[in-house]
Amino acid sequence: MNGLVKDYTVPVEKFPRISDSATFAEAVMALDKAQEEFASGKREQRIMLVADDANKIVGKLSPLDVVRGLEPDFDSLVDAQASSFVSSAYVIDAMKSQALLWSTPLDDLCNTAKSIKVKDFIRKPGPSQIIEAGETLNVAFHRFVLFRHDSLFVTDHQKLVGMLRFSDVYREIAHRIKTVCGV
Repeated sequence: MNGLVKDYTVPVEKFPRISDSATFAEAVMALDKAQEEFASGKREQRIMLVADDANKIVGKLSPLDVVRGLEPDFDSLVDAQASSFVSSAYVIDAMKSQALLWSTPLDDLCNTAKSIKVKDFIRKPGPSQIIEAGETLNVAFHRFVLFRHDSLFVTDHQKLVGMLRFSDVYREIAHRIKTVCGV
C-alpha cells in the first residue's frame, strides 16, 4: 500500500487526556465520558491518552486496560525472561489459570476504584507500537496484523505527533478495494 503513516495520523492534540495519577474510578468515568462524546458526535476520538506529571504522553487508556487494572499483577505471574526457558505455553497458561481461581477482583471493586492509580496498571507502548511518521502504510499494516494493536503511536524524530488508528488503515483498504479493484 502506497502512502505514508503521516498521511493517516491523527494529531495528538485531538485526543482526550487523563493523568497517570488519576484513580481507577476517574479513569472509568473519563472513558465513559469520551465514549458518550464520541457516540454523540462531539468528539472525533475515543482513545484516551495518559500523561505523566510533566504532561508527557506515557500510554493510552482503553476499557480493556481498565479491566486489566482490576488484576494489575496478573501479567507479572510469569517473568517474560523466565518464560523463554519454558518450552510449552500450556505451562504458563496453567499457572495463570490457577491464579484466577484465587482471584476475586470484583469483590473489592470499590476499594480498587479509590486506591489504584492509572500509573499502577497502564502499559507503556513497546517498540512494536511506535512507528515513525515517514514509514509506509505497509509497515504499519504489518504491525497491526502481527502484534494485534488497535493503534500505533506515531513519532517524528522520537517526538510523539499523533496516533495511527487501525480503523483508518482498514478504511483505506476498503476504499482501495472499491476504487482500484473495481469491486
